[in-house]
Amino acid sequence: MRTASLDNQPVSTQMAAAAERYWQRLNDTAAEVVSSLTEEQQQELKQAFALSDFIATQLCRHAQWIPALFASELENIERLEFEHELAEQLESISDEEQAKRVLRQYRNRQMVRIAWRDFFNYSVLEESLLDLSALAEALVIAGRDWLYHEMCAQQGTPTDSQGKPQKLLILGMGKLGGRELNFSSDIDLIFTFPEHGETVGGRRSIENQQFFIRMGQRLVNLLNQVTVDGFVYRVDMRLRPYGESGPLVVSFSGLEDYYQEQGRDWERYAMVKARALGPWTSDSDELHDLLRPFVYRRYLDFSAIESLRKMKGLITQEVRRRKLTDNIKLGAGGIREVEFVVQSFQLIRGGREPALRQQSLFAAIDTLYQLGQLEYLAVDELKKSYVLLRRVENLLQAINDEQTQTLPSDELNWQRLCHALSADSEMDLRQQIETAMRQIHSHFLETVGGNIVDDQNETWTQHLWNAYEDEHALSILEEQGIEDEKLWPLLNRWHETVVRRTIGPRGRETLDKLMPKLLCEFTNLPHPSKAFEQVSKVLDQILTRTTYLELLCENPGARQQLVSLCLASPWIALQLAKFPMLLDELIDPAQLYDTTSLDDYGSELRQYLLRVPEDDLEQQMEALRQFKLSQQLKIAAADVTGVLPVMEVSDHLTYLAEAIIEQVVHQAWAQVSARHGVPENLKDNEMGFAVVGYGKAGGIELGYGSDLDLVFLHNGSQAGQTNGDRAIDIGHFYLKLAQRILHFFSTRTNSGELYEVDMRLRPSGASGLLVSEIERFGEYQRDEAWTWEHQALVRARFMFGDMSLSSRFNELRAEVLESPRDTEALAKDVREMRVKMRDHLLRVEENMFDLKQSSGGIADIEFIAQYLVLANASEHKALSFWSDNVRIFAELAELELLPLDSAQALTQAYCHLRDENHRLVLQEKRTVLPVEAVKLHTQRVIEIYQAILGGS
Repeated sequence: MRTASLDNQPVSTQMAAAAERYWQRLNDTAAEVVSSLTEEQQQELKQAFALSDFIATQLCRHAQWIPALFASELENIERLEFEHELAEQLESISDEEQAKRVLRQYRNRQMVRIAWRDFFNYSVLEESLLDLSALAEALVIAGRDWLYHEMCAQQGTPTDSQGKPQKLLILGMGKLGGRELNFSSDIDLIFTFPEHGETVGGRRSIENQQFFIRMGQRLVNLLNQVTVDGFVYRVDMRLRPYGESGPLVVSFSGLEDYYQEQGRDWERYAMVKARALGPWTSDSDELHDLLRPFVYRRYLDFSAIESLRKMKGLITQEVRRRKLTDNIKLGAGGIREVEFVVQSFQLIRGGREPALRQQSLFAAIDTLYQLGQLEYLAVDELKKSYVLLRRVENLLQAINDEQTQTLPSDELNWQRLCHALSADSEMDLRQQIETAMRQIHSHFLETVGGNIVDDQNETWTQHLWNAYEDEHALSILEEQGIEDEKLWPLLNRWHETVVRRTIGPRGRETLDKLMPKLLCEFTNLPHPSKAFEQVSKVLDQILTRTTYLELLCENPGARQQLVSLCLASPWIALQLAKFPMLLDELIDPAQLYDTTSLDDYGSELRQYLLRVPEDDLEQQMEALRQFKLSQQLKIAAADVTGVLPVMEVSDHLTYLAEAIIEQVVHQAWAQVSARHGVPENLKDNEMGFAVVGYGKAGGIELGYGSDLDLVFLHNGSQAGQTNGDRAIDIGHFYLKLAQRILHFFSTRTNSGELYEVDMRLRPSGASGLLVSEIERFGEYQRDEAWTWEHQALVRARFMFGDMSLSSRFNELRAEVLESPRDTEALAKDVREMRVKMRDHLLRVEENMFDLKQSSGGIADIEFIAQYLVLANASEHKALSFWSDNVRIFAELAELELLPLDSAQALTQAYCHLRDENHRLVLQEKRTVLPVEAVKLHTQRVIEIYQAILGGS
C-alpha cells in the first residue's frame, strides 16, 4: 500500500490559490467525479493540483481518468503493460489522425501517473526514469509497428535478397537509450534498416530505403506534430549520419561505412548510449555489433578526454552566449558533467572492459567502482548529487510539461519544488543544489580536466621544440643551464624527420603538446640526450597512433615511467616500441611495480581471459600474448628499478610461462576434443597429457626472451579411440593436440609470437614423434638415449598435466638418473659434449668472455652439476629430485660429494653470471664481458671443472 510522504505537509498560500482555481474548474465540469472521491482522496487530488499545472490541466480536461488513478494506477507501474495496452488500442485504428489521438491521450494519461508518483515520492528517481523511458519506447515502437502494418498493406513489404521481410530499426540515443529519460524531453532517434532490396506485394516495387524514408517521415510526424491533444514527443533526428543534410534512413552497411570513414568524436560520445528500441532480435544484435568498434576502441583510448573537453568548452561558451544562469544541466557541476565523467571512462576503457559497454549511467558508475576506476567516496558523491539534480530537473519539467533545466524565477514554482523535496526554503534547496554541483565539478576536474581553454603561456621547452635556428636553441639550453651537447642535434634531426611523416592534424597537434612535457622530463636528468635517444624510438612507432600520444600527454605518471624505464633498459624501450599497447601499463606506477605473486599467475591469466569470448580464437591468442607482454614488462620494470631481487626474476618468468602453458593446453584441448571427442579411457577432468620443461624452463631459470624446451607425453593406449563423432585413434589424437599447442605458441598476431618452442629434446630428436607415450619415453631413456640426453634429463621438470602422469614421469626420471654408470666413461662423454658445444657455439673476440660458452662460464657450471648427479645418484637418490643447479650444488655439499667451498664458489659464480646476463639483455647488449671483469669467478669454475671432469 502506498503512503504519500506529503499528505501531512500544508501547502503554501500561493500553492493553495493555484489549486483552488483548478478545483473550481473541475467541480464545474465533473462534479460527479469529485463527489465519488473520499475526503482523503480529494485532499490528495487538491495537493496534486497545487504542485503541478500539468496534472491539473490534464485531469480537468479528462476527469474520467481520476477514479482509475485512485483505484490502482498510483501503485507500482507495470512497464510491460504499456506496449500491450497500446497494441490493443491501435489494433482497430485505420486512420492516422485517430492513431495520433490514441498515442497522445495514452501518453498524457501515463505522464500524469508518473508525475503524481514523482511529486508524492511514491517512487524513487531510478524507477521514475525507467517508467518514463519505457513509456517513450512503447509509444515509439507502437507508432512504428502501426505505420509498418499500414504501409505494407498499401505499398508491399520491404524484403532482402532472400525474400526475408525487413523492418525499420530505431536507435534510441541519449537518455532514452540509457533508460533514464527526463519527464519532458526531446527524444533523439536514428532510423536504419538491415539490407537493401525492394518491396514485394504492392502495386509496384519500390526500394527498401525509399519505403523506410517515407515511413520515417510519417513516424516523426505521428510523434512530433502538435494537435489538440498536444504531442507525443519532440523528435530530434540530427544525430543521424551527415545530420540534417543526410538521408532520414540509411542501411546497416551505410551506417557502418559512415562511422568507419567519417564518424567524429562527438558521435562516439553519443553512441555510448545508443540502444535498439523494441523487442530484441538478431537484427538488433547485428546493429550493435557493427557500431561497437566505432564506439569502443580495442586499446585504452585517451583521445576521449580531449574530445570531451572540447565539447564541454563549446557547452560553456553556449551557456555564456545565451546568458544561461541557474542551469542545473549545462552549468559547472551540472548533470552533463556527471555524464562526461562516466562516459570518459567508458570511452577510454570500454574497449578493454566489456562490462563498461552499457547505456545506463547508474549501471556504468557502479561498474567503474567494481573495476576500481572510481573510489567509493567519488561514486557516492557523484550518485547522490546526480540523483538530486535529476529529481529537481524531473519535478521542474513535471510542473507544466516543459523542457527546462533552469531553476525557477518565480516564488510559486520554488515553493512547489521545496514542498516536493521536503526543503525548508528556497535558500535551503539552493544550498543543497550548490553543494551537489560543487562536488560534481570537482570530480569532473579530476577526471576530464578543467583546462577547457588551452593555456597560451608557452614554456621554455615549447620554445625549444619549436626552435629552427641552432643559435636560438642553444641559447635556450644555455639559459636553463643544460650542458648536454648532444641533445639539440638529436632533437633537431628527429624533429626534421617527424615533419616529413604523415601523422595527420590531430596527431601533429597532440605531438606538439606532448614534446614540451617530455622535454621537461629529459632535462631534469643528468644526461637528457641519452633519455631522448631511447624514448624517441618508442615515439617513432606511435607517431601515427594518436591515441598513444594522447595517453602520454594526459598522464604525467605514464610519461615519467616511460622516460625512467627506457633510460634504465633499452630492452624495455624496444618492447614498448614493438608493442605500444604496453604503454597502458605505465598509467598506474603502483600497479606497474606490484608484480604478480608466483602462485597467482594462473588465476590472473584466467581472469584476464574472461573478458575475451571463448569461441574467438584470434582474440584468445592475442590476449595470451598481451598478458605475457604486460606481465613481462612488470617483471622487467621491477627488475631494473631494484624492486624485485635479481634472484627472483627467473622464478617470475618461469611461473608466468607455466601459467601460459596451462591455458594453451586447455584451449588446444577444447578445440581438438570438440572435433574428435576425448580418449575413451579417460576419467572426468583428465587429459592423460603432460608437458615437461627442459633447460631453462626445467631449471626455473627463464630469462627475457627465452625459448621453451618442451617434451609432450601422454598415457593413452595405442589401441584405443576417441569417443566423438569423428573418432580417431588415441595416438593420432595426441599428435593433433601437440600440433595445435605448437600452433598456439608460434602463430604471430599483432602482439607477436607467444614463445618459441624447441622440441628437439624429445625422444629421437627432430625425427621423433611430437608426443610420446610415457612408457615408451621411459624405454627410450633407459635403452636408447645418449649421455647428453641424460644430462638434459637432469634439468627436466614436470610443468603441466595430470597428477598420475606427474608421478610416473618423476619415477621414470629418477630411475634413469639413478642408474649405475662408469664414471670415467661418463666424464669422457660429458667432456667431449662440452668441447663440441664450445667449438660450435663460441664466437668471441680475444680478451672477451661469453657468459655462457666461454671456459668457466654458465655452461661449464651446468655440466659440472649434470655430471655429478649422473655419477652419484645411484648411491645418493636425493640428487635425482632437483632440476635447478643451485639446489643441486646445495645437495652435493650436504652429501659431502662436493667440498662446501667449491659448492659455494660454483653457486656464486652461477648467480653472478646469470645476473650479468639479465643485465646485458635488458641493455640490449651482447652477453659478453671483458675477461678481467669476471675473472674472479670464472677462474675458480675452471679449476673445479678440471678437477672433476679433467681437460679444459
